[in-house]
Amino acid sequence: MIHLKSRLVALATAAVLTLPGAARAEEFINILTGGTSGVYYPLGVALSKVYGEKIEGARVQVQSTKASVENLNLLQQGKGELAFALGDSVKLAWEGDAEAGFKAPLDKLRGIAAIYPNYVQIVASADSGIRTLADLKGKSLSVGAAKSGTELNARKIFAAAGMSYEDLGKVEYLPFAESVELIKNRQLDATLQSAGLGVASIKDLSTSIDIQMVSIPPEVVEKLGAPYIAATIPAGTYQGQDEDVPTVAIVNFLVTHQDVSDETAYQMTKLLFENLGELEAAHKAAAQIKLENALNGMPIPLHPGAERFYREAGLM
Repeated sequence: MIHLKSRLVALATAAVLTLPGAARAEEFINILTGGTSGVYYPLGVALSKVYGEKIEGARVQVQSTKASVENLNLLQQGKGELAFALGDSVKLAWEGDAEAGFKAPLDKLRGIAAIYPNYVQIVASADSGIRTLADLKGKSLSVGAAKSGTELNARKIFAAAGMSYEDLGKVEYLPFAESVELIKNRQLDATLQSAGLGVASIKDLSTSIDIQMVSIPPEVVEKLGAPYIAATIPAGTYQGQDEDVPTVAIVNFLVTHQDVSDETAYQMTKLLFENLGELEAAHKAAAQIKLENALNGMPIPLHPGAERFYREAGLM
């Protein structure tokens, strides 16, 4: 009798698991973002709300990380379903660039969408005397977490400008918010942050002390080449910033991995573009996310679920 009951329970469980909604009921989506004072995190929170409400049975969480490089390595290990990452980091991850933090090619990565551009924003305290890249020589600078996407940007920019970390007085490898606190306390001269315009950390700094935005001239951008592009931080982006500031930008991507189901990848892609208003409410950087640009510069293969959405949308 006990054996019969066990068999009936097993059969009932199997039947439930084969129901159309059963897979969805077990769906788990971990969104890998960045530091809480950056742009990735608030956009990840906005996406989590959209997915939690509109993907039936999905359990969604947001994980704060060291951003691009860590996110991509976690995806390869199956420890996340969706991640924000800088375009150059995605390219280097696919190639397996050890110097960038990828011990082997991350062959499980799959693309979801190109989203908004990151602007490399170098900000110094006004009393530091820093106005140009050359002025950073002998000064203290935070370049983001070691081997993060931001720090990879910093290394590339200095190389293109004929400089290196050795030219600096001191290099700190700190998240955005911690960097800002050190500048406020006069323990750091400047910080380089790769983020969307209006990033919370620099806004906070600009309302606390007088700041100086440091330009990255077009000739440096030209030496960098693709996937970097010339860009401008418009006057008034931060308090006390009265002029446009030339800089460099690079596109961010949403990335997943090959073991995420086609249906989930399809829904994540579709709901992203159907709910851009919610993302823009979370951070204005999302205003630059456009469906027509979703495939621009994609450095890795698309996930089949995302590809299905783009075919329906007429982009493929």
